Amino acid sequence: MAEMFKKVNATRVDNGISQVEEKIVNDEQIKIIINETVTRSFSISPNSLKEFAVGYLLGEGLAVSADNITEIKVEDYTINVTVDLADFDIRKELIVGSDCFGGWRTKIDYINEVDSDYTISKEDIFEGFKKLKEEAHVWQKTGGTHIAGLVNKDTNEFIGIEDVSRHVAVDKVIGASALKKIDFSRSFLVYSGRMPADMLIKVARVGIPILTSNAAPTSSGYSVAQKAGITLAGFVRGERFNLYTHPYRILI
Repeated sequence: MAEMFKKVNATRVDNGISQVEEKIVNDEQIKIIINETVTRSFSISPNSLKEFAVGYLLGEGLAVSADNITEIKVEDYTINVTVDLADFDIRKELIVGSDCFGGWRTKIDYINEVDSDYTISKEDIFEGFKKLKEEAHVWQKTGGTHIAGLVNKDTNEFIGIEDVSRHVAVDKVIGASALKKIDFSRSFLVYSGRMPADMLIKVARVGIPILTSNAAPTSSGYSVAQKAGITLAGFVRGERFNLYTHPYRILI
């Protein structure tokens, strides 16, 4: 796995001035090439690239499951992916840019609706964020990453991955969970950072019913969650949080 840190020399100003070797978070330019046709570029952490490729394709709607992805080759910072697209014309249909570019995904006419009666307790949310903080090793050393985690109580699994991009952290967690065949409809996401529309669109595409964050949603994210049937629990701080959409999945 590529190194998440780089070491640099720094001048530390404290009670005096000293020269120190310090760790900073590593971000690199990563390319993903899909079916030798479409290339997308990202500035992300260079770890868990196979998981990123799977999660990105699922979030873009280019794969229904990890089984649709027939080959993934990672060479340095380039990912070559072969996807079984059947009659899908990738040149015409892949019209949205990388989440790293920011903003609303363009020309989205259809938002998937999440059909799940899965419920969790408020204690599950607090426990998920406690685990998320424990797993944020790079953030603790640098403050330079976001982290996402998928919680599945049925299998007692927690999959947490950090990245400099909040969107890619979610991509990587989705990909890692898909490769392990975890049931998204009976899982929930814990996540550091705001919740905009493009985040909610990818969560809806894979069918995760609950997204929780230590921040509030944006207005576009709120609108997508309402339409998609996703429960948003935001502003998780200490022993409190706000329920913004579809609160029936959280047992108070």
